[in-house]
Amino acid sequence: MANNNLSLRSLLEKEKLNGINFLDWFRNLRIVLKQERKEYVIEEPVPDEPATNAPRADKDKFKKYFEDMLDVSCLMLATMTPELQKQYDDMR
Repeated sequence: MANNNLSLRSLLEKEKLNGINFLDWFRNLRIVLKQERKEYVIEEPVPDEPATNAPRADKDKFKKYFEDMLDVSCLMLATMTPELQKQYDDMR
């Protein structure tokens, strides 16, 4: 499975987001995220934080969302040109 992740991620490495190729980059990003089962992070709204007394399953789901969101945001930044990385670095 790791080899599949690396080979699909190479799509994003080949053509980093440079400001004029957004549609191609985003299409490749969606392919990678779909394969990694993390596409929901860019498709679904951010969930509300569960209450302190919420069931453990709700808290775990919320935690997983934010862990996946961190993975996706780092992947997005890593596949941008250095100029765009600097512009969006504070969004991590």
